[in-house]
Parts: sequence; structure tokens; C-alpha cells
Amino acid sequence: MELTNIKVGVLAGGVSEERDISLLSGRQVFSALERKNIKAEFIDIKTSENNEIKKIIKAAQIDLAFIALHGSFGEDGKIQTILQEIPLAYTGSGPKASLFAMDKIIAKERFSQSGVKTAFYRLATAKNYNYKGLTYPVVVKPSHSGSSFGISIVDSKEKIKEALKESFKFSESAIIEDYIKGRELTVGILGETPLAVVEIVPQGKYFDFKNKYTKGNSVFVVPAKLDKKIYKQLQQLALQAHKALGCRDFSRVDIKLKGDLPYVLEVNSIPGLTERSLLPLSASACGISFDELIFIFVEKALSRRKKVLK
Repeated sequence: MELTNIKVGVLAGGVSEERDISLLSGRQVFSALERKNIKAEFIDIKTSENNEIKKIIKAAQIDLAFIALHGSFGEDGKIQTILQEIPLAYTGSGPKASLFAMDKIIAKERFSQSGVKTAFYRLATAKNYNYKGLTYPVVVKPSHSGSSFGISIVDSKEKIKEALKESFKFSESAIIEDYIKGRELTVGILGETPLAVVEIVPQGKYFDFKNKYTKGNSVFVVPAKLDKKIYKQLQQLALQAHKALGCRDFSRVDIKLKGDLPYVLEVNSIPGLTERSLLPLSASACGISFDELIFIFVEKALSRRKKVLK
């Protein structure tokens, strides 16, 4: 595909708690585009005001947007809706699928409808929650958040209130989910092809924000050392979860493996693109370099540009 006359705007930063990670992703995407000789502009989004964002994007005179925004306003369908209103082609999933992936409650409902096994959970809000009859440990997490913000593993009822309080800092509601003790795995999706399975071996109890972004705090095994049958099963399950939410182009699916039973934790519609990010690692094990991965994302967005311009 001819890209010499195309200008790509890399949307990064944003207004969520994941702003710093988004800036890292955006800078690496921008550098990859430059190495591919694609004209690009780095656009730091510092507001969530729709009309202001439209002005900023229109002033940049770009042909398509590369969304490197993580967390709220980036992964929840809001920026996607704005881009469609302009209208402007963009990378990744559409508004509805983005919202489904970001909202853990909707995602679980969609998984259940599609036969994707996931952990049992209860909904909790600041005014209404019930933690009677829980079997510990449980996982408490915000219903709308990413990068492991506000997540706690709770091993006794005495700690549940504090864990919920922490989750409510990031979302108005939370889920109390059965803790699945097992191997932590993730699978990248490119188009409708599952990439390599990566096993995550964190230093701490789980792959939290510190272990995720601190060099040396986690070991990544890729491809994961699994029985071939289970390996293939995980790839197909990841693709099934990706499709259940209506995602397109790419995603990263997080899975827990308890014995031989896999449970999908969540689908990341805009996974990190930093040097420690898992989707590029999953792609690299399949022979796809970081720069080529970014190029493929742009190609997929450009394939929709003609439809946007009609």
C-alpha cells in the first residue's frame, strides 16, 4: 500500500491515570513511523472536551489517527466516536467494541453469551455491595480501568472494604471476582490471527502496575512452554474473546490457566506499545518486528479510509 502521501497523527497522552504510559507508547509509535518513512505528527491530547479535540486534530491536517491513548477516553470508545464524527479513519476497534472491552461487566456478559469461560464475579458500588459468602482470596478491581490500577488480591474479609475503597478511586463501580490461581498468560491478536502465547512470571503475587512497567520485575516466556494442544486452545480462546467483543485489527487477551482450564480475564483493545509491552513481544515471536507491527496497524486503518471519505 502506498503511504508516501499519507500523514499520520499519533494521538497520545490523554487525561486518564495512564497518561504517562500513553506518552511512552505514542513516542515509540511515532519513532516507528519515522523509521518507515511515514509522515507523522505527535499530538498530545490534554483535554476531554470534544470540540477542542476536533479543533486540534483538524488543525494537524492528518489523513488518519493512530490511537495510542490508554485508559478512559482512549479505550472506552469516546475518542473513536469523535474521530468518526470528524470523520477520520483511525487504528483499532470501533466505539462499541472499545466500550465493551473497557467495561469489565459488559465484557463478562459478552464472554458468557459467546461461551468464553471467565471467573465468577459480583458487582459492587459505593452504596451497594455484598461480600457475604465469599470464598477467599478474591480479586477486587475497578469495572472501568486498565494497567492494573486499583486492583487488589484480598485474602480475608477484614481487607475487603479497603480494597473496594481503592477501586472506587478509579471507577464508580467495582467487581469482586473469584481469584484464579494459575499461570498468567497473554495472547496477541492481529487481524483475525492469534499470535504467540506469552507467559508472565511476575516477582510479586500478580502482574500489577509496578511489575508491569519496572524493568526486571517480571520474566516473559515466549512462546509459553505448554502442551501443544493447550497452546492451540489458548490461541483459539483468545480469538474467540476478541470476536465476542467485536474488536478489530488487533488486541491483547489476558488469560489465567488453572491446570488445563483457561479463564479469560480481559481483552485490551489498545494494549501498551512500550519496550516492555506484551503485544509487540507476542508478535516478535511470530517474526513480526515492532516497526512492521505498527505499519500493519496503519495499513489496516487506511483500508477503511476510502469508506470514511465516501
